[in-house]
Amino acid sequence: MYAWLRNNLKGDPIIWGAVILLSLLSLAVVYSATGSLAYRKMDGNTEHYLFKHGLLLLGGLGCMLLFHRIDYRYLRKLSRLALWVSVPLLGFTYLFGRSVNEASRWFTIPIINQGFQPSDLAKLALITYLASSLDKNQHRIDKPETLYPILAWVVGICGLIALSNFSTAGMLLMTCLLLMLIGRVPFKFMGYLAGLGVLGGTVAFFIGQRGATLLSRIQAFAFGTKVPFQAEQAYIAIANGGIFGQGPGNSYQKDFLPHPYSDFIYAIIVEEWGLIGAIVVLALYLILLYRGMVAVARSQNAFAALLSAGLSFSLAIQAMLNMAVAVGLVPITGQPLPMLSMGGTSLLFTGTSLGIILSVSRGDISQSLPAPEGRRSTGPNTFRKSATVRAADGVL
Repeated sequence: MYAWLRNNLKGDPIIWGAVILLSLLSLAVVYSATGSLAYRKMDGNTEHYLFKHGLLLLGGLGCMLLFHRIDYRYLRKLSRLALWVSVPLLGFTYLFGRSVNEASRWFTIPIINQGFQPSDLAKLALITYLASSLDKNQHRIDKPETLYPILAWVVGICGLIALSNFSTAGMLLMTCLLLMLIGRVPFKFMGYLAGLGVLGGTVAFFIGQRGATLLSRIQAFAFGTKVPFQAEQAYIAIANGGIFGQGPGNSYQKDFLPHPYSDFIYAIIVEEWGLIGAIVVLALYLILLYRGMVAVARSQNAFAALLSAGLSFSLAIQAMLNMAVAVGLVPITGQPLPMLSMGGTSLLFTGTSLGIILSVSRGDISQSLPAPEGRRSTGPNTFRKSATVRAADGVL
């Protein structure tokens, strides 16, 4: 068994360990949070959602296993194609997708009858495209003709997502700004992106599906005198947890809290596992972020560094937002907790993102392919070398 693990699980072992712990905890908490719901809807079959979630979780781990064996450099050529595929899928979902809570974020794949959320594909494609573009254009990163197409893609994809999901669009825009900061994009262009993002968000607010919901949640959080029902039930769950929790499967609020298996799963974790469990979960996500940054430091070229950084930031920002909602630090959003919440495509794409980070963390893949024609392979000091080249060209 040890030999199989050593031969097949490449990359950072700490990332593998953190993901396996999150997956095991996910099975336990989702089973607890869905038991009553399954009993009511599935004629007493309390394991229905556990088996469904377990299969999707295995699918996510399978994607992680697959992509961690693929050289991440192959993704460079696929990123623009994935973006072009994402645009019509986002438009189709907005117009004809399945409406849940007055938002069309999914469409159902025929035959397998499984929901698909195109924003997950769009996030992965945009981060990969941005990492590739910033890498290829490091020597002329301050030129408008270089950055305007990048800004157009970022604003376009974030704008389409914002029509039905403001929180996902905002997180993606934040991730792109962080990547551009790391990629030494001049601040004025980052300012352009932030301004265009605000403009696109304003347009989405008026013509999209979630403008009224966004406004009401912000007003309730900032000025409301009454705590929203979801937040109130989450606070009760957290208060019930105390230091050591009520014990696995002993949550009281899972029968009252809306979506205890997805949006508010962190509140159930705190109730059942206490403050200790809450700290452990937070620590696991911080470990994933830290090890993603270690992969950045050890990566062999700028594309690898930017790709690992972007995917690590995306996962960490989403996790922190979900936990912040549960404890009342930010207004309510509809973000799942990566690798913990029950979900469909979110689990598959989270596994894919983690697999790509592991691919970057593998030290041996730098020798597997020759450097692209016309370009020199680079070492860990890629950005320092890029700055030297720019200085010689008179840019700095």
